[in-house]
Amino acid sequence: MKSMRDFISQAEEVGQLLRIKSEVDWDLELSHIAKLNEEKSGPALLFENVKDYDSPVITSVCTTTERLSLIMGQPLDSTLVDLYEAWARLGENLIEPKWVDSAGAPCKENIMTGDDIDLFKFPVPKFYPLDGGRYYGTAHFIISKDPESGWVNLGTYRSQLLGKDKIGTQFIKGKHADIMLKKYQAMGKPMPVASVVGCDPLLFVLGAARVSAFVSEYDVAGALRGEPVEVVKGETVDLPIPAHAEIVVEGEVDADKFMDEGPFGEYTGYYSGVGTDPRNYIDVKCVTYRSNPIFWGTTVGRAVTDTHMTMALSYGANLWQQLLAMKIPGLKGVYCPPEGSGRFLAIISMKQMYPGHADQVLTAAISTEMGAYGLKTVIVVDEDIDPWDIPRVMYALAFRFQPNRSQVIKRGRSTPLDPSLPINAREITGRLLLDATIPYDWKDKPIPIELDPGMVKRVQERWEELGLK
Repeated sequence: MKSMRDFISQAEEVGQLLRIKSEVDWDLELSHIAKLNEEKSGPALLFENVKDYDSPVITSVCTTTERLSLIMGQPLDSTLVDLYEAWARLGENLIEPKWVDSAGAPCKENIMTGDDIDLFKFPVPKFYPLDGGRYYGTAHFIISKDPESGWVNLGTYRSQLLGKDKIGTQFIKGKHADIMLKKYQAMGKPMPVASVVGCDPLLFVLGAARVSAFVSEYDVAGALRGEPVEVVKGETVDLPIPAHAEIVVEGEVDADKFMDEGPFGEYTGYYSGVGTDPRNYIDVKCVTYRSNPIFWGTTVGRAVTDTHMTMALSYGANLWQQLLAMKIPGLKGVYCPPEGSGRFLAIISMKQMYPGHADQVLTAAISTEMGAYGLKTVIVVDEDIDPWDIPRVMYALAFRFQPNRSQVIKRGRSTPLDPSLPINAREITGRLLLDATIPYDWKDKPIPIELDPGMVKRVQERWEELGLK
């Protein structure tokens, strides 16, 4: 899979995509159709008749584990945890992108520069009634490059359509693009960037992931695909651009220039603020795009929809991979529920092997690249509990957890999107580490109730005779 068009073809082939041929308004109607569809775990939707436009919009690409499996090239019946394990297995052997000839690259079929630039030519949706405007970048990623090391980063940051040649950014403090922007600011230069809409969906998933600093998401994508991502040089920026992208916005961000932006209905189910805020923005210098470009948007909003499944995959897989890299023994599984956007809650299953082992795993989780940012609650359970089996996790919390064995850490890095904190004080969060295991050092452990194996076999043999289904 190299492009959004490859995804559409494959998804349609396995009954995971529906074409909407009736006219749909980009102003709220499209997003509401998509949102209600996602809440029913419906198919990906390709809107082919958007009011006022000739080009289509696709939504709900990542809503289900079936489509996430398709994106990752894994069996369609995979679970999220299966995808975590595949990510950890495949993601270690990084493969750098491959430069190809720009002349034949699909993303270069059309080029707008100067006064011809007009982002309103694309069917950018307005998602929710209180949104500050139309949001160009919800399912995009922004490419930037560290001016010192040359490290290329792909990061998903929302982008409001602020003008025909201006889109906003939300480079949250400490995020990789923010770190790079500060370096350009110190040099007295704007930061070259490119926003990509419509691509191999795996690149968007990685753009939303917490990939470690100094590792390019392109290299991880190559590892997961088993082949390099094909890239071309930008027209006005010295950045690698996916050759098969639908729309590429090239421009620059000046750390000292701002425009009013927001608010926006976030993945937490709440607005990220009460009004507009001054934010840096992309001053667009060039737009390249495929003929009849496919615009990709995600509804965000309350869980569980497209965004939450993407984050549950990317955050959970990265947490699992980063924990395994710590070489802690006894790790059996990890799960970051999409209901918690994959970010705020993690459940880890382990085989205890020494006193203090559970505490080690709990503190390790919030020390990873992924866990250090926004992860508020970590639950550790014994190896007989599957972390994705929420009823069994609740059982462990009821019968194995003791509050006096939990840890409360009062200070940790938060996300400004966390609605459990006051709007003007969202930099620091507390963390709750819950040990829902039977302590390793207990000499006398609770005796579990177990069925007699011989009797289980006998009963199973009589199951139909007893009239049971």
